Amino acid sequence: MEQQRKANGWAARDPGGLLSPFTFHVRENGEEDVTLKVLYCGICHTDLHVIKNDWGNARYPVVPGHEIVGIVTSVGKNVQKFKTGDRAGVGFLAGSCKDCSNCQEGYENYCPKSISTSNGIQPDGSTTFGGFADIVVVNEDFVVHLPDNMPLDKTGPLLCAGITVYSSIKQFGLNVSGKNLGVVGLGGLGHLAVKFAKAFGSKVTVISTSSNKKNEAIEHLGADSFLVSTDAEQMKAAIGTLDGIINTVSAHHQITPLIFLLKTFGKMVLVGGTIQPFELLSFSLIQGGRTLAGSLIGGMRDTQEMVNFAAEHNVAADVEVVPIDYVNTAIERLGKGDVKYRFVVDVANSLTPAL
Repeated sequence: MEQQRKANGWAARDPGGLLSPFTFHVRENGEEDVTLKVLYCGICHTDLHVIKNDWGNARYPVVPGHEIVGIVTSVGKNVQKFKTGDRAGVGFLAGSCKDCSNCQEGYENYCPKSISTSNGIQPDGSTTFGGFADIVVVNEDFVVHLPDNMPLDKTGPLLCAGITVYSSIKQFGLNVSGKNLGVVGLGGLGHLAVKFAKAFGSKVTVISTSSNKKNEAIEHLGADSFLVSTDAEQMKAAIGTLDGIINTVSAHHQITPLIFLLKTFGKMVLVGGTIQPFELLSFSLIQGGRTLAGSLIGGMRDTQEMVNFAAEHNVAADVEVVPIDYVNTAIERLGKGDVKYRFVVDVANSLTPAL
């Protein structure tokens, strides 16, 4: 029988989504495992959807959290990449089959048997518990090194939101200096899309439904211009001006007017998921050879590359750090969009570790 050890965290028990203290067990370090003492964990919109069972896949009790930053406290005897005391992070992925073509090519995020860090199903049928806990145990292939110059409290969101936008920019060839890149939505994903695009040397236009965030986008985040999508004159003037668009909005919205902003052969990449289907005018794509695509987080190779790039270019999330006992309020505020731009739980300083 697999050896286990006690862990403490916060969990949701039902679709009400209310989190409260929860004691559970994690496996002892396997030969290829790394154990992290969790220091910080970001709160993602996915956490909100899962704890409320919005997608019908919650496996209660749910310990959320997949933007995990911590310190390695033990390693298995076959671990080659990490040692005790290393700064390390864990994102959305905690496992994959490692054998399929996607895994072999470095796209574990598209593996049909991928295992999510929270609310995932492990090979033995047990459920994974996430980073709203004092420790996590993960196979070393799904852990990334964090360079010494990275601020740990602002790094967790890079491991989900950051890799999501970084991968979408890179995968579709939009990481070329001088490209005109639009970013739709200015939240947890959007603000990092702006930062990474600027680091790549892009000219960035933030696209939003109102002008409320214009000063924030340009003066604080460094965007070059701002476009109000509900202003017909502004939208008309911007037709055919963008090489690419990273669309981070997770609420239902009209995408055809956005597609017309693209140049010939321009690409719009969807990274914000919505359950409602879009209405799409096919000629918005056909006339101009434009592409509408999607992108899901990123593989482990790209995640480590993203972290290294962020360290080199001083890219970090804008965060509000909160204690674990504030997490329910934080999730309520997140649902209302009341955060700039990511909540991060200070796990190490506010959660009582298991004895």
